[in-house]
Amino acid sequence: MGMGQLPFPHDLLQAQIAWHRAYAALADAPAGPHTTAQRRRLLRLSVRVFWHPYWSDPPSPARREELRRQARALEPDAGA
Repeated sequence: MGMGQLPFPHDLLQAQIAWHRAYAALADAPAGPHTTAQRRRLLRLSVRVFWHPYWSDPPSPARREELRRQARALEPDAGA
C-alpha cells in the first residue's frame, strides 16, 4: 500500500480538516482578545488529532504528514 493509500479513519480526517480551517481563520484574524475562542478551538482540535485512537502505535512523521496531505486534498476549497 503506497503512502497515498493510508486508510485514515473518517473522524480523524475530519478533525484534521477542521484543524486546517481553524488555523487559517486564526492566521487571518487580527490580533486581539476576540481570538481566544479561536485559539481554544485550535487547541481542542490539536488534542483530538494528536491523541486519536488511530495513533495507538507511535506515529511516524511521514504518517502524520500523509494525514495532513490527505485532509488538504479533501477540503472543498483546496484548489483555491
